[in-house]
Amino acid sequence: MNELVRPGAQGAERPIRVLHFVTGGFSGGATQVAIALVNAALAGPHIAPLLVLRRKRHTDPARLEKLQREGVPLRTVPGWPHVATIWSLVRICRQFRPDVLVAHGFSEHLWGRYAGLLAGVPHLIHVEHNSRERYTRWRLAQSRWLAARTDRIVGCSEGVRRYLLAQGMPRERTIAIPNGIRLEPFAAATDRPYIERTPGIVMVARFSKQKDHATLIRAVALLRERGLQPPVLFAGGGKALHRRPLEKLVARLGLSTQVHFLGVCPNVPELLMTHRLAVLSTKYEGMPLALIEGMAAGCAVVASAVPGVQEVIEDGVDGRLVPAGDARALADALERLLRDPAAAAALADAGRRKAFAEFSRERMHQRYEELFRALAAPEG
Repeated sequence: MNELVRPGAQGAERPIRVLHFVTGGFSGGATQVAIALVNAALAGPHIAPLLVLRRKRHTDPARLEKLQREGVPLRTVPGWPHVATIWSLVRICRQFRPDVLVAHGFSEHLWGRYAGLLAGVPHLIHVEHNSRERYTRWRLAQSRWLAARTDRIVGCSEGVRRYLLAQGMPRERTIAIPNGIRLEPFAAATDRPYIERTPGIVMVARFSKQKDHATLIRAVALLRERGLQPPVLFAGGGKALHRRPLEKLVARLGLSTQVHFLGVCPNVPELLMTHRLAVLSTKYEGMPLALIEGMAAGCAVVASAVPGVQEVIEDGVDGRLVPAGDARALADALERLLRDPAAAAALADAGRRKAFAEFSRERMHQRYEELFRALAAPEG
């Protein structure tokens, strides 16, 4: 028997086989969403999932081993050259025989769909996880060609769906399914009253061109001029070429004793649940998981008003939105929350309730499962 194919019980409806293909970088939301969907599928009877990661130079072997220990069905393919990526995935498809191949993120959605077409996978789905990607004219042409051969194109937010339509994707097959997170790690958030938490700021984000740590650093310098010196914790990995200029900026502004670079944090929920404020300063997003985590943890959240983020936060109701790149506006929002803990606690409570009501992994998985079942249902 093919070891990649999980049979259903005798006489039972065969589970729909779904292959999720995504980068093996681990630091981005696309990989976390794919892992979440695989784990949610394993908890139910209707989907037989397989996770296939495209190996990168920084793919962490320990993370791969952890997934395997947790029972995640996992394969990897080479990251380069692209022809090796595609043909390795073709071989896996021919073994696993997926009913649906879900290709997550740029540029994996290109190589994944090429492999799916070559392997004869019946149904292809492209999931876009950002509202701005590195599309050259040639890669955009490929994406449009593949779109004509793709059953559904999914944006992880309405903002991403609109971005996809602007890139020429077919309107009738382009939909939005919001991201969700595993909420169990944040169940204890209500055990930590807001007023008893450290009055500090946490930003969970990798160091990249997309994220805007620098604006938060400048906002913290403005807060110091106003007599406020909250501790600031940056949690996340990423490239040193993006982190080092930020470390120099912190030193130049005299904030080295106040701003701390933690690197990859092994327990983000605990970090968030012990602090009052969570910030996402960013240039663009899809639907940020870290922001939802901050809300679920019971933090008062402040974030850049960009597509995707604006669908998570209602300004003044369950968080605060500020113009992207505006350090003074960010400092103003943070100052109000730091000086008025009662108002901040009310925002935090509303945000936590919203995260649990609208952004669960299970709710996200239900939407995807409905899509898979609609595509794979026998005709007639």
